[in-house]
Amino acid sequence: MKPKTSLKDIAKIVGVSIPLVSYVLSNKGKENRVSEKTAKRIREVAKELNYHPNWNARSLKTNKTRSIGVIVADISNPFFSNLARTIEDEAFSQDYTVIFGSSDEKVEKFNKVLDFLKMRQVDGFIIAAPEGSKDIIADLAKAGIPFVLIDRFFNDLKTNYVTVDNFKASMQATNYLLGKGNKKIGAVLYNSTLDHYKERHQGYVEALKQAGLPVDTELIKKINHRSLKADMKRVVKELVQDAGVDAIYFHTNTLAEEGLTQMLGLDRKILKKVDVVVFDQNSSYNFLEDPIPYLHQPIKEIGQKALRILIDQIQEPTQELQQISFDARLESSSLEP
Repeated sequence: MKPKTSLKDIAKIVGVSIPLVSYVLSNKGKENRVSEKTAKRIREVAKELNYHPNWNARSLKTNKTRSIGVIVADISNPFFSNLARTIEDEAFSQDYTVIFGSSDEKVEKFNKVLDFLKMRQVDGFIIAAPEGSKDIIADLAKAGIPFVLIDRFFNDLKTNYVTVDNFKASMQATNYLLGKGNKKIGAVLYNSTLDHYKERHQGYVEALKQAGLPVDTELIKKINHRSLKADMKRVVKELVQDAGVDAIYFHTNTLAEEGLTQMLGLDRKILKKVDVVVFDQNSSYNFLEDPIPYLHQPIKEIGQKALRILIDQIQEPTQELQQISFDARLESSSLEP
């Protein structure tokens, strides 16, 4: 069997020291003042010799595996799949490997995935926490394990998180519907105690109050994750046929996808009669005759920021916690420029 290429082999061919080769191949060339010409030559030789680092030896020496665990709510959701891809790309550029898992909004599955990733000795986590996981997240913080929450957060826990301003975004969406002259605006949201969902609901309520309109609880419909289709069929009938709403604000793209399906099942021309706005994008909107205004979340910025905060905490555990909220913006080809 041919012996594995070592740092010594590369150093000998390039004519430099072994530590210098190590600096370049661990992405620390610039901070150790290695010239770009020398760094390029080292990488070329490493590639020619098919060099692969000994990760087991490195992790024993540094107590780091250069791997990150990412747990999202549902990888099939376009928001989370795009976010996961952004995190993976950013991690690759920082010489980190990402291991993914989904909780499917189930705290039991979340806990199992988390335990599995701990056994893989990942250096830290990026987590979209499901409902009921607050105690688990609190235990992570107490244990001093580096992590960043994305999309979801807990107001009464001091953690890193990166999200959007859900309250402000919901006010923007509701004000858009009000600006079109709608007075009877229904809201469809998940039946959840998660704080980001609460803030979306509060933004809707505040916009109605500022417009001088009553908050009609009969027009606020809550859907269960595990009975989405059945609940939505009932809710759409209650809002469109029974209550005769002017507009509907769906609080997530998954709610909108099923809600629009049910609405179009009642009347193919329904979107010419009932205005709709959605929190977050979904490719299914592109197949509709009538454009759907939606709140665009800056997925790339969220993913990149979360990854950078996590790596900073991995490298410097005592750094201050960061809570970042990006603005969402309302988009649609139907909106005024």
